[in-house]
Amino acid sequence: MNPKEILTVEQMSNMLNESGLSEVILWAVPIMLGLVLLEWIVSMIYNHQVYEGKDLLASIGIGIGNLIVSAFIKTVLFSCALLVYNFVPWSIPITWWSFLLCIVWLDFCSYFSHRISHENRFWWSTHVVHHSSEQYNFSVSFRLSWFQHLKMIFFLPVLLVGFHPVVMFIVNQFAVLYQFWIHTEFIKKLPRPIEYIFVTPSHHRVHHASDEKYLDKNYGATFIIWDRMFGTFHPEEEKPTYGITTPVNSYNPVYLVFHELLDIIKDIRQAKSFREAWRVTFMSPTKLGLARKAEAEKAQKKAEEKELVA
Repeated sequence: MNPKEILTVEQMSNMLNESGLSEVILWAVPIMLGLVLLEWIVSMIYNHQVYEGKDLLASIGIGIGNLIVSAFIKTVLFSCALLVYNFVPWSIPITWWSFLLCIVWLDFCSYFSHRISHENRFWWSTHVVHHSSEQYNFSVSFRLSWFQHLKMIFFLPVLLVGFHPVVMFIVNQFAVLYQFWIHTEFIKKLPRPIEYIFVTPSHHRVHHASDEKYLDKNYGATFIIWDRMFGTFHPEEEKPTYGITTPVNSYNPVYLVFHELLDIIKDIRQAKSFREAWRVTFMSPTKLGLARKAEAEKAQKKAEEKELVA
């Protein structure tokens, strides 16, 4: 590791522009839309029913909103990254192997960021929109929350170990693009070595399922090895039921993005104590849902017993 000079936002922007990879996601948009069209045509030919008109428009609307928000806060993200990077006195040089190391380390951080986004209700509110569709196709990858960038806090360790922000942002863009191809039903299970190391469509179909045995599984973004290591892996068995356990029943992009946050605010207002408010805000959505289900069943049982006595 070599000593480094203080990096500025302007220098970072220039380095990204010179790399030719600063807007790789925008360049990929026409290709992704083309593949969405191709998948839709194939699904129509084979009557596979993986697309629904309003659901597709909702996904595209959410995707456009995310691109707009990302463009507006780009400088803020750069500034936060530079603040952390400049804080530490060491750095990893920009070389071919630093990109490879960054891919692994970024994905490791992504695993825990993703896991927290499912096991903590506040962070779930920044991710739930991605799971709101009951379809599973390429367009679902466009469903990215407009305030998901709050999760950048979980990626600060990438900068704290000394990876250059330019390396991090380039690697992150390709990591985001990797997510596109795994959102499809047309690619079945791949050869075992690939399925063992990398996240595949089969793994990610499980992740998007609302079936109880599939809940909170397969958090990996690029590598599935983290799930195997930390006990959150589940293979695809029965065909998954896609969506969330409590359907939203809306195609409004704005409501789909913010509905869980609105529900949290509503639950906080109805909370009878600080402890209950904390619980409904930060508890695991899965555990909270099961607890509420148990409470509802208990109340119903009591009501039935009263009717029998009467």
